Amino acid sequence: MRNFRAATALALVGSASAFWRMPCRSRTGLARMDPLMDPGEISDHVHSIFGGGNFGMTTTYEDLTQTGGDLNCTSCGVIEDQSAYWTPMLYWQSDDGKTEAVQQVGGMLAYYLLYLDDLKAFPEGFQMIAGSKNVRNFTGSFPDAELSSWPTDPTDQFFLQQRAIGFNCLNYNKAPEPSLYRHQFPDRDYLDANCLSGLRLELAFPSCSNGEKDSHDHKSHVAYPSLVKEGNCPEGYDTHHPFIFYESIFATNQYIGKGGKFVLSYGDPVGTGYHGDFIMGWKSADYLQSAIDDCTNDSGNVQDCPHFTLQDDSDAAKCTFPVPDALKGEDCEGPLDGLPVDVPVQDGPQPATAFPIAGRGGAQTTGLPSTTAKTSFALPTLTYSAANPSLTSTAQGGIIVAMYSSGANRLHAEAEATSPSYEAPTSSYEAPSSTYVAPASLITESPSIADAAPADDIISTTTYTQGNEVVELYIQEVEVTITATATAPSKHRRHVHQHIHHQRGARR
Repeated sequence: MRNFRAATALALVGSASAFWRMPCRSRTGLARMDPLMDPGEISDHVHSIFGGGNFGMTTTYEDLTQTGGDLNCTSCGVIEDQSAYWTPMLYWQSDDGKTEAVQQVGGMLAYYLLYLDDLKAFPEGFQMIAGSKNVRNFTGSFPDAELSSWPTDPTDQFFLQQRAIGFNCLNYNKAPEPSLYRHQFPDRDYLDANCLSGLRLELAFPSCSNGEKDSHDHKSHVAYPSLVKEGNCPEGYDTHHPFIFYESIFATNQYIGKGGKFVLSYGDPVGTGYHGDFIMGWKSADYLQSAIDDCTNDSGNVQDCPHFTLQDDSDAAKCTFPVPDALKGEDCEGPLDGLPVDVPVQDGPQPATAFPIAGRGGAQTTGLPSTTAKTSFALPTLTYSAANPSLTSTAQGGIIVAMYSSGANRLHAEAEATSPSYEAPTSSYEAPSSTYVAPASLITESPSIADAAPADDIISTTTYTQGNEVVELYIQEVEVTITATATAPSKHRRHVHQHIHHQRGARR
């Protein structure tokens, strides 16, 4: 049996009765756009955007779900889901100040986890954000205290918001870390020594609602339950929605041993200001409700829901939004002198302050923080009433990336999970240069997975091109036994989403 630290196991593991993971393996774009926080204006930082093709500075539900035209599309795997999903981009800043976008591996996953009882679909027009971009300090202990010690009264929403962010250290030769285990970047020494397969950025959204579609700050109409993923909702937040959870892998391992630091696009080298946005763009609220009611398979596979119309990754990759004239020609990938565009890096621990936004209203772009008063991050204090105290288990999501030098050596997830003596094969894979863009014609090529893994373990496969490699993915379920205290389930089903990389050589 592989034993994890009790506090870790308690914090974010358990079993989910039903969920699906929405694969969004292609971006619709990378741009300084945010229709929720900066409607009609240039955003102050770059976002990595997935989902519906009709995305812009003033995007609404009606825009995303319009019928007809080239923008009636999605970069995700289910045609009926044209929701917009976006988060800040991650950059590497070298010691000389040069920055470049870190390669995002395999797009993103948006989990829809069906935890709370009496779940209601997001209404048409629903939108929300999670996180606060100006936070530069995590105020809790590491690792988190056991769930049994968390307040059952979820009035402290800032406490929960900070624990809804995760930075998962990936090393495929070791047992995986639980989701939402740490809430700020590991330091560079730890990253270089331990995160040999990259870093997974995680973000949990509130699932309790007051029944409204939006609020003035895009936050106040929603709240986290007492255990972040489930538990008790605050009084007045009696409408329960699916729990949305974003996961994105970044190839931070490309920079091991190099002088510099990782920084998010809004100038955050700590990670505590990580945030994300969501605009509901499903075909209709009734359609989403039917999926919630009927798609109760615990595999997590969208293929197992009969309501969903699936599309190939090659078709999803064709869905991109038009860049507004004000942003055309803007380089969001680099190398650049500093973050795009002139965003200052603010380390904290005090909250970040406002700065001039390049291209908006003729503002100066000095790159220096202004003297604007510091932002307050305390969310509204919420009164409490018990919802369903029996809902105390949590599911551990997670993407595991298994990398191959020839496709012949399989990383045995089952052995790694159950045998303390198991050693996974050493990978000779090297991530490709982020500057290479594969021709669209390569996306349709599909190498065989038959020599890489036994067919009886594979639920589904798909292939896409990432940089100068062809990537074949399979989804597999692995039973994992966790040793924890008696207050949490000791056994749970881990839903594993494995990205298999086959080196094919540079295709130029």
